[in-house]
Amino acid sequence: MSLKVYDEKDFPSYLPKLNSLYDDLFTGGKGFRAQLIKRVSEAIRLRAKTQHLLSQTIEFIHNASLLHDDLVDRSSLRRGKTSAWLRFSPEYAVLAGDYLLARVMVNLSGFGNIKLVQYTAEMISDLLEGEWLQDSLVGDFEVDLNQLDRVHNLKTSSLFKWCLRAPFMAADRMEPGLHASLSEMGTVLGLLFQRSDDLLDFNVRNDEGKALLGDLKAGYLNSFAAFATRDLMSLPRRRDLRDCKDLNDFFRHLGGREIFEAKLHEFDEKNCFLISLYQHQLRLLSACLKPEEQELISQLQPLTEILYWRRHPN
Repeated sequence: MSLKVYDEKDFPSYLPKLNSLYDDLFTGGKGFRAQLIKRVSEAIRLRAKTQHLLSQTIEFIHNASLLHDDLVDRSSLRRGKTSAWLRFSPEYAVLAGDYLLARVMVNLSGFGNIKLVQYTAEMISDLLEGEWLQDSLVGDFEVDLNQLDRVHNLKTSSLFKWCLRAPFMAADRMEPGLHASLSEMGTVLGLLFQRSDDLLDFNVRNDEGKALLGDLKAGYLNSFAAFATRDLMSLPRRRDLRDCKDLNDFFRHLGGREIFEAKLHEFDEKNCFLISLYQHQLRLLSACLKPEEQELISQLQPLTEILYWRRHPN
């Protein structure tokens, strides 16, 4: 990770296996959410100690969700390594995830901002509801994009909204208009991130070399698959997608590579509309910020490029 969010004193030394699990879990993560916290916090001049608390909070919650998700999904790999539930046991993975969430509440309670504690608890509840809903959709080949958006709003967008709003809460900045814009922006960023991640399954902008068709082989129609196959009204034809062994099989189900490219272009256009909504909310946010905080706008501007198009502006 580019930001270290914990050290040895954060976890009991008399639980060496727990510490080994965390050392393995936190190694290799991008720490993107902690970096987003840092951008917002620095722009509004939040104290370094508070920045660290918030960065640690989001990374603890995110990694707890990964521990639980990998076990629920029976995923064998995480960040190119053996998943914790396989390496350490399912029981240890569950306990390690629960312990991270417990530490979040202990640490935030000590900070003493009850609104932030409540908001964080609500966000964790959203994550769990989203995981429950997503698991219920495995094997459902009638799922549509609206249903998946509901899941992604709960699971993915909730984390991004927290990254944008929590620093302002920690600074006792609770203006309704400010938080309305931050919440809308977080929702859009979460959807864009998830839809872009789903495209990796089909080798679209897949610079990180993610394994292909993982969701389909697990019986799950992700956002792009649901969008691209929405015209396959015959349920048996959609169910046949589970038999795709490679991308060429998927192309054949759609009617050919050209149709795949057309569906991808249409999907990108749909997400360009979301990007325009984000830019609109960015302008509204600017009106809520103090003059010395306007640098935050330039910090948040490139996030759609990074999260959806997977481009890092110079």
